[in-house]
Amino acid sequence: MTSATLPVSAVSTDSPGARLATRIAFLVAGFGVAAWAPLIPFAKQRLGADDGLMGLLLLCLGAGSVTAMLRTGPLCARYGCKPVVLGSGLVLALLLPLLAIASTPWALGAALLVFGGALGSLDVSMNVHAVEVERDARVPLMSGFHAMYSVGGFAGAAFVTLLLSWGLAPVACTLPCLAIMLVAIALTAPRLAQTARVAAGHSLAWPRGPVVLLAALAATCFLVEGAMLDWSALLLTTRGLAATAQGGLGYAFFSVAMTAGRFGGDAITGRFGDRATLQWGGGVSVAGFAVLLAGARLETALAGFVLIGLGASNIVPVLFRRAGNVPGTSAAMAVAAITAVGYAGQLMGPAAVGFVSHLASLPLAFWLLAALMALVPACAGRAAAR
Repeated sequence: MTSATLPVSAVSTDSPGARLATRIAFLVAGFGVAAWAPLIPFAKQRLGADDGLMGLLLLCLGAGSVTAMLRTGPLCARYGCKPVVLGSGLVLALLLPLLAIASTPWALGAALLVFGGALGSLDVSMNVHAVEVERDARVPLMSGFHAMYSVGGFAGAAFVTLLLSWGLAPVACTLPCLAIMLVAIALTAPRLAQTARVAAGHSLAWPRGPVVLLAALAATCFLVEGAMLDWSALLLTTRGLAATAQGGLGYAFFSVAMTAGRFGGDAITGRFGDRATLQWGGGVSVAGFAVLLAGARLETALAGFVLIGLGASNIVPVLFRRAGNVPGTSAAMAVAAITAVGYAGQLMGPAAVGFVSHLASLPLAFWLLAALMALVPACAGRAAAR
């Protein structure tokens, strides 16, 4: 029996419908946040905002998300995941058109705060639901669920970009997105399982006990992912490995590798267990950093991005699984804590890389990211303890 084997609960939440509903929820979350990304330049132009103001406005999204994540754990524990998934998904969908018409910084900031809150609540509640379904299924499912978030992100960004290329106004682009998300939420409603309701014990989901280590490792992985998004292109171009127009290739290869790795992650985890997945995944990711930073050709650097994406792909799903199965801890509270801390790491990552790059160099900052990722295999034994 591997460390991926999961305990069974008294009343099973697993069913084909519940699995489908979980996948759709992850798809909606990825689709919604990615649909907003191509609209950011239009919002900046509409408001006449400079980079500093836009940075503050975008920070509202992150602040709303983290705040909601801390409060969503107790809500899921008390009322179950189903109403929280449906309510937050509905708000996320309805807020999207407002982001495209907000005409003042205050209006956009408020809309982003609520939009981020809905995204954070959906992120926590769908992961808690995923933990419950996977636990009763007694087979690893988490990597496949997380893969659907990546698919949703690609679909949302590509769909809105396509509509904008056809000459549609930003608000007109959001209306079919709204319709798609509402239909998806309607499909999940009758299929979501009614998860267990327990006393939360705390009004905020802070990491405690064994969850602290899991949250720290999740923050590391999210930090690396955020740094890849914001700094990979600059790393390639400043090292002379790619022209400016090709700078985005690094993150593209990283994203595709991560998505592909997650689609195969459940089979890997089921075969080798959580501990081996963390050890080998972290090791492959660190090796990817070495290939990326030591390579002198674009092809070598892109191979490094692929290794980083493949190695990191199943670490976060395993950490969520372990957090949701910590003995004596509510799955809702543990998952909310690890989500909030992880997302905070993703927000801080780009700034931390920029700070190190300013003091020393961008390659050194990426070597430090590699050192942080080395903590994953080093702590795999404790993180995957029974």
